[in-house]
Amino acid sequence: MIKWGVAAGTHDGSLAVVKDNEILFASHTERYSRKKNDANLNQEMIEQALSYGQPDIIHWYEDPYKKALRKYKAGQPNKWMNPRKYLSEYGIQGEIKYGNHHESHAAAGFATSKFDSAAVLVIDAIGEFTTTSISLYSTDESGKISRKKLCKRVYPQSLGLFYSAITDRVQLKANEDEYILMGMSAYGEPRHVEEMSAMLSSGFNFHRGCRNSFPQADHFDLAASAQRVYEQEFIKLLSLTETLTKSDNLVLMGGCALNCLANRHISKFFKNIWVMPNPGDAGSSIGAIAAGERQMLNWKTPYLGEEIKGRYPVKEALSELLENNIVGVANGRAEFGPRALGNRSLLANPTGKEMQDLVNKIKQRQEFRPFAPVIRQEDVHKYFCVEKDFESPYMQFIVKAKDPEKYPAIVHKDGTSRVQTVTKEQHAGLYRLLTQYKKHTGTPMLMNTSLNIKGDPMVNSRKDADLFQKRYGVKVVS
Repeated sequence: MIKWGVAAGTHDGSLAVVKDNEILFASHTERYSRKKNDANLNQEMIEQALSYGQPDIIHWYEDPYKKALRKYKAGQPNKWMNPRKYLSEYGIQGEIKYGNHHESHAAAGFATSKFDSAAVLVIDAIGEFTTTSISLYSTDESGKISRKKLCKRVYPQSLGLFYSAITDRVQLKANEDEYILMGMSAYGEPRHVEEMSAMLSSGFNFHRGCRNSFPQADHFDLAASAQRVYEQEFIKLLSLTETLTKSDNLVLMGGCALNCLANRHISKFFKNIWVMPNPGDAGSSIGAIAAGERQMLNWKTPYLGEEIKGRYPVKEALSELLENNIVGVANGRAEFGPRALGNRSLLANPTGKEMQDLVNKIKQRQEFRPFAPVIRQEDVHKYFCVEKDFESPYMQFIVKAKDPEKYPAIVHKDGTSRVQTVTKEQHAGLYRLLTQYKKHTGTPMLMNTSLNIKGDPMVNSRKDADLFQKRYGVKVVS
């Protein structure tokens, strides 16, 4: 039985295909349309999905009736969207089942985890009405999922809306640039924590923005304050989740799960952690299926999208890197999620600050923006302040570097790095490249950032890769 999951209509459109419990395909609309955060579907993406067969059932990621009611109460325009009519415009026919926004988030996380039971904490801006939810999930021997709802917060009380409002306040783009706000926080002082906390506790509706708040405030100080407030509230939610569930396992989902600086606090409350690599709305195309079918899924890899065929270009990439060049890699199936994990990556030498400046210039990013290192898992504890068994295959945690001055291109102002660890099993090609680079240079890691420029989606196809190479003068190997 072939099941489709669809998340579309608001932002970050995506489509997933599951047969039985195998995830066959999952991708983002923006990769095909080349429009960042594209809310709609795309015919080319649909054609790829159809190559696996016609869907027997289609799961929509939220409840359009409740969504319309919330928009009405919030005074928003364009209140009603008819998913059946919308899908028919793309030629998609068949039985359609509506889901629930937070349940799709939660199920995407639990169904792709290895847990038999777990606490599931979802934090985002807003779904239908729910903005934060705590549940206890479990599965039986047949793989059927059960959910016990324990606690929720509803609109307009929203930690996600708060963070997005401050993103807008510092003249960045809400629902897109929150990760930039997180990066800015290292450069400011948290001078506005008390005022922001008071606004949160008073029921201030951040959905309407706060552009007139904090007059004359420095943008970096606002970022530092917002991050501090977010972390304080996040710690409270972690404590509450632990108390309510009594579980050792945590699944964290929702767009706020991408705040990897705050995620360092999770281990104080839970022994085992799973953050699905696409925890925001785009990941809910998978979640809609898992929630609608109450079914565990066989999660093997985040490489689920468009395929560029061929062996991983270890030799070609290494040749460029040994010349101290930046090199793009576009190979295999594209990552499902917002972070490049080796298949649509820009790679570079991490030992020089000038390399960080050059890559930021090429990508047209702000100079303060940090980059991530990718390193073999067996090496990570030697260079970062982590335990030997530390894993971070999806760049979801910030850790301290042991020798930040030696690798300035991948260390932020606060001495931290958003590490990606790699094993041979997770990505044999990237693992071989790291092994060869270390053998030739003694450097155990590479700078890894997404193969795109600021404001554009990641490269998807070989055609996109050729265009990137032509426009920006960076060799892209496949």
